[in-house]
Amino acid sequence: MVRRIDVRGTGGVRLAAWEFADPPKTDPPRASEESPGVLLLHGLMGRASHWASTARWLSERHRAVALDQRGHGQSEKPPEAEYTREAYVEDAEAALEQLGLAPAVLIGHAMGALTAWQLAAKRPDLVRGVIICDMRASALGAASQREWEDWFKAWPVPFATLADVRKWFGEDDPWVERPNPSRGEFYAEVMHESPDGWRPVFEPEQMLKSRQTWVYDAHWEELAQVRCPALVVRGLDGELGRAESQEMVRVLPRGQYAEVADAGHLVHYDQPEAWRAAIEPFLDGVLTG
Repeated sequence: MVRRIDVRGTGGVRLAAWEFADPPKTDPPRASEESPGVLLLHGLMGRASHWASTARWLSERHRAVALDQRGHGQSEKPPEAEYTREAYVEDAEAALEQLGLAPAVLIGHAMGALTAWQLAAKRPDLVRGVIICDMRASALGAASQREWEDWFKAWPVPFATLADVRKWFGEDDPWVERPNPSRGEFYAEVMHESPDGWRPVFEPEQMLKSRQTWVYDAHWEELAQVRCPALVVRGLDGELGRAESQEMVRVLPRGQYAEVADAGHLVHYDQPEAWRAAIEPFLDGVLTG
C-alpha cells in the first residue's frame, strides 16, 4: 500500500511525498497521524521508492514518509529552479511542516544525509534525531566533480531493456569493482521507458548542478551544530571511511556510530536486514525513549 501526498517546496516546486505501508496482519492498530514522525531523504539520483522496505517496517510503529526531492522521482524538475543546498534544506523543512511530522527523525542517504544534518542545525525544533548514512563531511573537490561529469557521459543511454540497465550498473560500469546486483536494481528503479529506450527519470545536468553546490565545501561546522542524537552509519565498503566517520561522531555533540558488513555505498539496498539491525535501536531510543 502506498499513498502519495503533494508538498510545496521553496519557490513553489511541487514535491511528491510517499507513505509506504503493508496492510495490517494483526489486530493492533498501525502507526497513525499522531505516531512519531520519520522523514526519509534519498541521495543524489535516488528516489523515495528506494526507501520502501525501510519505510514499511518503520510504519509498524512510526509515521514514515519518504520524499522525492526536487529534480528526482516524481517531483518537479523545472530547469529554472534552484538546485542549491539551501533549496534542498528548505524543501525538507517545508515537508516536515506541511506533513505534520515534526519533531521528526530524519534518515538520509548520501546527499540526503547532508540535507538532514543541515536542517537539524538550522531548525532544531523540527528534528529530534538524525541518521547519516554514508555521507562524508569533508570536501570532495574539483577532481571528484570532473569524475562525475565523465561518468555520466559514459552511460550507454538509452538502454534497450531494464535488464541492460541492471547489467551495466551491476557489472559493466567502470566504477563497479565486482558484480553488484543490488546496485543494478538501484539504478533500474530510477529509469523510465521513453520512445527510444530506457532513460533516467532525472536530468544529469541537474544532478551535476545539485552536486556542485556541496562538493567543494567541507560541512564540519554544521555537523557540530546538530544538537539532537545523531547516528553515523557506514558500509564497510562504502565511500565514508572509518577514520572520517569516527571523527564525525566525535564532532557531533551527541554522535553514535554503526557499521554494516558486506555493504557498499548503498547500505540499505545491499544489506536491508543488517541496516535495520544497525538503526532500529537508535530509533527506539530517540522515538520511544
